[in-house]
Amino acid sequence: MDLFNQSEKEVERTARPLADRMRPRTLDGFVGQAHLLGKKRLLRRAIEEDRLFSVILWGPPGSGKTTLARIMAHETKSHFETFSAVLSGVKEIREVIEKAITYRRYHQKKTVLFVDEIHRFNKAQQDAFLPHVESGLITLIGATTENPSFEVIAPLLSRARVMVLHPFSDEELSVILKRAITDKENGLGRLSLEVEPDALAHIIWAADGDARAALNNLEAATSLVQKKDVRGRKVTRTVVEAALQKKALRYDKAGEAHYNLISAFHKSLRGSDPDAALYWLGRMLAAGEDPLYVARRMVRFASEDVGNADPRALSVAVSAMQAFQFVGLPEGDLALAQAAIYLATAPKSNALYAGYSKVKQTISQTGSLPVPMHIRNAPTRLMKDLGYGKGYKYAHDFSGAYIPQVYLPEELRGQVFYTPTERGYEKTIKERLERWRRLKESMLQDNKKRQP
Repeated sequence: MDLFNQSEKEVERTARPLADRMRPRTLDGFVGQAHLLGKKRLLRRAIEEDRLFSVILWGPPGSGKTTLARIMAHETKSHFETFSAVLSGVKEIREVIEKAITYRRYHQKKTVLFVDEIHRFNKAQQDAFLPHVESGLITLIGATTENPSFEVIAPLLSRARVMVLHPFSDEELSVILKRAITDKENGLGRLSLEVEPDALAHIIWAADGDARAALNNLEAATSLVQKKDVRGRKVTRTVVEAALQKKALRYDKAGEAHYNLISAFHKSLRGSDPDAALYWLGRMLAAGEDPLYVARRMVRFASEDVGNADPRALSVAVSAMQAFQFVGLPEGDLALAQAAIYLATAPKSNALYAGYSKVKQTISQTGSLPVPMHIRNAPTRLMKDLGYGKGYKYAHDFSGAYIPQVYLPEELRGQVFYTPTERGYEKTIKERLERWRRLKESMLQDNKKRQP
């Protein structure tokens, strides 16, 4: 009977994916996210001192959100409940709340409620959590890949701390994979695998910071050699390519060529050299790079390095990406080449990139400044009575559809973020803005003179 139970446990263990089996169960076993879990960091101290607070974990797939939530519940000795925003509704929320009341009353245990994909909750579902999060009945841990500012209601967001998880670095993925290769209890240690450095490097590159993807790819590669005798259980780069069904890039043993090629392509575009841009584009496609990855980089480049010096650049880049999705290889590569030449020969400006970077920095320093009353929306009588929208001037009622008016918060009045260049269409934009800014400055001066 013991042998049967042991065999049953082994079947159950091997039936679970490697990524699930290798989830760390303690803080010390968790790799990465040192900005949250390093010594004396807020989240680590809260877990170790059993003073857990509600938190929204925001990060890309495979960055450890679910694993971290389980560790938080385990290390604080709390009752742990999981909840799917996709499959559950308000009825299930009520059931969880009833359980939480029971655990607090009869077991003196706090309840940690983990809500995966919390951004998929509608407003009513999120509202249902509010009183119980505020009262401390439940400690909410929400996980999301989407920006919580847009997907989570403000009252719930104000009751939880947003913690950003980063993709795992190559070094961290290497630690995670090597641990899985040698772990005899939950990993692949019993197979006595030999994994070549090139194979490991390609698994890491293909995962792109996603630990789950890295472990899944390792498991897929292992499945191709695990039935061989011990001496034949070698995972090579060829084995990994076969498992991933994707040819490896021609990179050196340091794994740098992928990044070097895209860097050379980007810098050739920025340097307005269409010949070099075409060459590096061809090199990447010949090496097996994902063409849509290149297309996405060109879309980014169109805004970052061309911007409004040639507003058509973004349309050309997006159209090239869509054309490739429609046609595919090999014919679709010409659409990418056409976009590359257009971007390389377009006038360049990083004014848009610099301006938006300045905006993000300002927001991080000034927080949520109030919207000026005259440009607030006033859909109700109460809002109008409170002064919402009072004094707003409708631009189309004035000559040239322009009337000087303050749109920034009072604390940022006069702040300039976007400074167009003299290149391409931005020269026209610059002349227009300078004319408007002169009018606005004149208006402000007149207003000052009228003040008693």
